[in-house]
Amino acid sequence: MTDPRVDAYIEQAQPFARPIVRRLRALVHRACPEVRETMKWSFPHFDYKGMFCGVAAFKEHCSFSFWKHSLLARQGLVPADRDGMGSFGRFTSVDDLPSDAELLKVIKAAKALNDSGVQVTRPKPKPKPPLRVPAYVRAALRRRKGAVAGFDALAPSHRREYVEWVADAKTAETRTRRLGKMIAQLVKGQSLNSKYDARASRPS
Repeated sequence: MTDPRVDAYIEQAQPFARPIVRRLRALVHRACPEVRETMKWSFPHFDYKGMFCGVAAFKEHCSFSFWKHSLLARQGLVPADRDGMGSFGRFTSVDDLPSDAELLKVIKAAKALNDSGVQVTRPKPKPKPPLRVPAYVRAALRRRKGAVAGFDALAPSHRREYVEWVADAKTAETRTRRLGKMIAQLVKGQSLNSKYDARASRPS
């Protein structure tokens, strides 16, 4: 089952990333027709009898991750050591992807793990420290009527998402642009990734 939010995500991705995500998406559905698409942590995910796999498009690379990566690595199907996020490292073009046959083999193996009900023991994540909103963010919020109220009305996870997104900007220009987008969306009561939910609610 597909999700319109994934279509929207692909449309908003960098041009190099779109064919990568589309190909991986098609292969997941081919190997596991019963899979259900969703959005988790702002990235496309595929569920099948629980957490299954996910794909992410960044500014300069894409990744493809399996929830039970460690078990697949023990079978020699994915690298045990990964270069950054994902089960195969970084993809910067479709030429970086493994062959369709190799990917289908891994996806089917992951499906078999979920069919068997085997679980992966994961350490409990450390609690995040309280959110500290930088002074420049607070100042920007105060300059626009309704922005502070919009920010304070968000769920804590959505407030953190905005602050971390702005703070992660590499240049002052990018930070200013992100602040502008944040303020414009806050006065409308929108979270950072509300565009995906909005597109998903439109009739097809």
